[in-house]
Amino acid sequence: MAILMIDDDVELCELMQRFLAGEGFEVTCAHDGNSGLEQVRANDFELLILDIMMPGKNGMDVLRELRGFSTVPVIMLTGRGEEMDRIIGLELGADDYLPKPCNPRELAARIRAILRRTEQQPEPKSSSTHHFGNIEWQPQSRTISESGVALDLTATEYNILVALMEKAGEVVSKQDLSKIALSKHYGPFDRTLDVHIGHLRKKLTPLANDEPRIKTVRSVGWLFVPVE
Repeated sequence: MAILMIDDDVELCELMQRFLAGEGFEVTCAHDGNSGLEQVRANDFELLILDIMMPGKNGMDVLRELRGFSTVPVIMLTGRGEEMDRIIGLELGADDYLPKPCNPRELAARIRAILRRTEQQPEPKSSSTHHFGNIEWQPQSRTISESGVALDLTATEYNILVALMEKAGEVVSKQDLSKIALSKHYGPFDRTLDVHIGHLRKKLTPLANDEPRIKTVRSVGWLFVPVE
């Protein structure tokens, strides 16, 4: 499995490259944002590991530009440990994050979890096309359209929306949604789902009463409104 790590810390890159190779991953390293973006355009990577704090074009800039042409899954690495960095990164389209220094084994586990939910999404109950008002879901092609226009979703956004649509009209708890869509347990201070759902709301047209298509049920979870 081909992975690109974009980090200006050469020693850390070499360490992670050796460790992840032993875990069955083929890791390519880039040490600045521009060369990392060039690598993404020229190669077919299954996942990116992206450092936020880099000189020149930092990780946020790279992620913003990346999402203009690719939905490849991204794990952010941040040395600051500040919640705002993580939230902004998730808003820009990152799939997960780890603070630096990170445990190589935990990084490998996060990589496997993301690839598992991206490539081995459980088979839907039916392979036929599903309609929810003006939203159309085609499981076989992993495509979700609104009014005939395909939504530009990351793999994580797609998995979250599918998990909610499969329970359309029902409340899906934070714990269940995290397990189904993120392959991890929900933590009380984890904002990952909140940020991704906020991103989805921006991509989905509100209902006729200007209410969001994905409603929050306070302290419990979220509900996808099946029809307009």
